[in-house]
Amino acid sequence: MSASKTSAVFVFVTVAIDAMGIGIIIPVMPDLLQELSNANIGDAARWGGYLAFGYALMQFLFSPIIGALSDRFGRRPVLMVSLATLGVDYLVMAIAPTLWILFIGRLIAGIAGATHATATAYIADVTPREGRAAAFGLVGAGFGVGFVLGPVIGGIMGEVGTRAPFYAASVLAFVNLAYGYFFLPESLSPENRRPIDLSRANPLGALRQIAKLPMVAWFVGVTFLYSLSHAVYPSVWSYFTKEAFDWSPSQIGWSLALVGIGFAVVQIGLIRVFLKRFGEVRTAYLGFMFNMVGLTAIAMVTQGWMLFALMPLIALGDIVKPALVGLMSNRVADDAQGELQGVIASAQSVTSVISPLLMTQVFAIYSKAPGLYLPGAPFLLAAMVMVLAALIFRQGLAADPPARG
Repeated sequence: MSASKTSAVFVFVTVAIDAMGIGIIIPVMPDLLQELSNANIGDAARWGGYLAFGYALMQFLFSPIIGALSDRFGRRPVLMVSLATLGVDYLVMAIAPTLWILFIGRLIAGIAGATHATATAYIADVTPREGRAAAFGLVGAGFGVGFVLGPVIGGIMGEVGTRAPFYAASVLAFVNLAYGYFFLPESLSPENRRPIDLSRANPLGALRQIAKLPMVAWFVGVTFLYSLSHAVYPSVWSYFTKEAFDWSPSQIGWSLALVGIGFAVVQIGLIRVFLKRFGEVRTAYLGFMFNMVGLTAIAMVTQGWMLFALMPLIALGDIVKPALVGLMSNRVADDAQGELQGVIASAQSVTSVISPLLMTQVFAIYSKAPGLYLPGAPFLLAAMVMVLAALIFRQGLAADPPARG
């Protein structure tokens, strides 16, 4: 296997393992939280929101820091340390005797898993500018595969015990660490490295730097809204399907797996077709449309099989992300790719901080209130946010149209 293919495999698997940190816990979350807290399902759901909040908050705070570290010391050592930390942390969560130990473990997992920016910067390092939008689809595909494997592992091994999925995730992290240690080359050349600037290596400082580039600033705002909407899936899918259709943990896991498979198919293959045929701008518009229709339809379904019928449309909505990232990456210098990807990851992470709390509260209101029963209400809200993202995207293009696409 060539060095470039070896690197691509490693980045793909690393992103997939990071995604498992979200997906693997979803099917077993209700049982695990009830086991640790002796609470009813409502209180367990509330704790689930807090756990998601803490995990995402750490991602938000540490993504630009880790991105800046990778700009200074290289991508390889950052990825190695993060994988080692994840491997140990999953073991800690597997034996957590109390809810608070689990909570601390999720905070650490959020920090160690904040390597999406570094993985994406690695791809930018080794890919020509004209091919980056399509290459970023590999990162999205890794997330999609992780989103498949996480719920499947969580659902299947959850039948063995609520802790079993964490042992499996730890093994995967250590296996990829060993693979990277022996086969992963460094991608960032010495001349493109730069000292760490603490005023920029933090979420707000990084955003201030990017705001100096109007086109990128618009797109960061669009990314924020898109991610806020898209985060409805991990936030409330398990609660929504259990309430509306009385699905079991294994059904929840397999349904999320099918969604992830759809994302992976789109990111690995279809994204290239869309970009070649329509260009980055029109691809993004199509993705917004797919999302608006799909989210609205989910909110209105009355039977579980309808969700499966909507999954191709849900998957096609994922073409938005690589188109947006490609447009931004091509407007930033080569020595700032890590910082840019850190800002993008932070925008996504802050929406992951907000979305679980927002979406679970909306779900709680509309799944219990007399005369207002609509457990799919969070998806309707997500569709409205997606409309706003498309409008801001349009305004950004009008303010500073791209030279091509």
